[in-house]
Amino acid sequence: EPFVADEYIERLAWRTPGGGSRGGEAFDPKRLLEEFVNHIQELQVMDERIQRKVEKLEQQCQKEAKEFAKKVQELQKSNQVAFQHFQELDEHISYVATKVCHLGDQLEGVNTPRQRAVEAQKLMKYFNEFLDGELKSDVFTNSEKIKEAADIIQKLHLIAQELPFDRFSEVKSKIASKYHDLECQLIQEFTSAQRRGEISRMREVAAVLLHFKGYSHCVDVYIKQCQEGAFLRNDVFEDAAILCQRVNKQVGEVFSNPETVLAKLIQNIFEVKLQSYVRDQLEEHRKSDAEQYLKNLYDLYTRTTNLSSKLMEFNLGTDKQTFLSKLIKSIFISYLENYIEVEIGYLKSRSAMILQRYYDSKNHQKRSIGTGGIQDLKERIRQRTNLPLGPSIDTHGETFLSQEVVVNLLQETKQAFERCHRLSDPSDLPKNAFRIFSMLVEFLCTEHIDYALETGLAGIPSSDSKNANLYFLDVVHQANTIFHLFDKQFNDHLMPLISSSPKLSECLQKKKDIIEQMEVKLDMGIDRTLNCMIGQMKHILAAEQKKTDFKPEDENNVLIQYTNACVKVCGYVRKQVEKIRNSMDGKNVDTVLMELGVRFHRLIYEHLQQYSYSCMGGMLAICDVAEYRKCAKDFKIALVLQLFDTLHALCNLLVVAPDNLKQVCSGEQLANLDKNILHSFVQLRVDYRSARLARHFS
Repeated sequence: EPFVADEYIERLAWRTPGGGSRGGEAFDPKRLLEEFVNHIQELQVMDERIQRKVEKLEQQCQKEAKEFAKKVQELQKSNQVAFQHFQELDEHISYVATKVCHLGDQLEGVNTPRQRAVEAQKLMKYFNEFLDGELKSDVFTNSEKIKEAADIIQKLHLIAQELPFDRFSEVKSKIASKYHDLECQLIQEFTSAQRRGEISRMREVAAVLLHFKGYSHCVDVYIKQCQEGAFLRNDVFEDAAILCQRVNKQVGEVFSNPETVLAKLIQNIFEVKLQSYVRDQLEEHRKSDAEQYLKNLYDLYTRTTNLSSKLMEFNLGTDKQTFLSKLIKSIFISYLENYIEVEIGYLKSRSAMILQRYYDSKNHQKRSIGTGGIQDLKERIRQRTNLPLGPSIDTHGETFLSQEVVVNLLQETKQAFERCHRLSDPSDLPKNAFRIFSMLVEFLCTEHIDYALETGLAGIPSSDSKNANLYFLDVVHQANTIFHLFDKQFNDHLMPLISSSPKLSECLQKKKDIIEQMEVKLDMGIDRTLNCMIGQMKHILAAEQKKTDFKPEDENNVLIQYTNACVKVCGYVRKQVEKIRNSMDGKNVDTVLMELGVRFHRLIYEHLQQYSYSCMGGMLAICDVAEYRKCAKDFKIALVLQLFDTLHALCNLLVVAPDNLKQVCSGEQLANLDKNILHSFVQLRVDYRSARLARHFS
């Protein structure tokens, strides 16, 4: 524990008798002082003793340090001597090693020619046996020494190649015959070892055959036997992958060039098994069933490329990507050359069949929408004047648009895009994708949507028709839904194929043109439909509104809140507003409702100016306009509501007291209106001719 002087003194005082208040003893300062003095003397004696001991230990430490330093110096000197001896020994070892290497080179220089001479002597001996026509050596007669015999005969065969034919024709033929026999025996031995599964024996025989001309035949035999029993299932691609996986593990243990052997096996599988399988699958449907042919072609090509991706894991040499691509191309080149023509032909016939089947189900004979000068002239006149050209066609409520047909057409096109992406050459991909897109535009947009729009336009009755059924809004609703599906396929399936090519701008322009063309017809049809709605309202007003409604014979006996014509018109308008909301989306709803609301207001405004109004009739007109205004609120368009608010204020002029006319006309809602408009409403009052009213308004 750390020394604390205060605590030490406290303990000393506590132990001294009379030094504290322990046990009731009285405090004795003299005894405490005496004890402190004695204790200080003891501490001084102890300090001197410890100091002497410290000095002695310091002297001893200095002495030992000097001795240790001396010993270290002696060890350093010994180390320097040992290092010098080591250098001398290293130099001596290097000198001896140089001498040994020189001696070894000399011995090798003498031994190599000697070995060659011995080997040449043996070969001459064996050559003499062939020359004599009798093979006596054990190496040729003992079947267990086939490896040594193969080495000898291979060398003799090379020598025989250099000998003149006229003098050594017989011996050359004997050597060649033996060479061929041994080669056949080795190949047979390799085959047997492969069937027995003896990898080590296969490796030995393959190493011997490596220097023979028949080495490639050995590889062919290996490849052939590997495939025995490998293709027993229906999935030839999976079988091929499993076979290559198995052979890849084994081929490195057998051959010195495993990548070459494995590549040759893969080439054999592609050119024999796969090519035969692909041909059988495709030729069956090539001319008879384009749909099945394209499905099979896509499936087979996809499975072949997937197999190629699996084979990329193996070591097949330097450029395995190019190697496998060439193999795939060799199988499919005859089918891919005219792929897009088959695709377009099938897509055209299939799309036409889908459309025809739909029209047949509706018992509809498709009308010919003419082209050429007269039709173009009609189209321009119709766009400028919005007049129906030609007789109106009763479609019986049929829009001639089918979501099922659209889904089928888009599904066929989607599959065509997928096949195009997989089967087209990268350089031809944008061009081929554009051709497929053109087919979609032709059959979906032109033959189906545009035809439905033309038919719908022709089915819109004239604005003066009574009880006309307006189905064009249903056409608008379905066309809008179809456009969304069409646009989604354009973005999801076409854009990735053409995004980085010049065809992108061409496709975008084509899409823009077809949409603008159809929007013109939709706008035209909506405009004519609105005209028909206004026409229907006119018929209702003409049939239901009576002159006596606003100038009743008995002013004091009017029991109705608003006229029957108002009730029926408002009911009709509410139905049409709901129909417009259900048929359109986005800003189109507000645009069309605003146009309808403005025309509705104009109709009511002009209608009210056809009658004269008594005081009670004016009140009834105000009630009608209030009901019309309530109906206008359903439009949820500020402009329309404002127009009816103003019209309601104008109707107040029909009932206000003559003295208050000027005050009402200068009110907030009427102050900005033309004075002629105000005057025209005041003139509708039955009391307008009175001098008093004319004087107040002038």
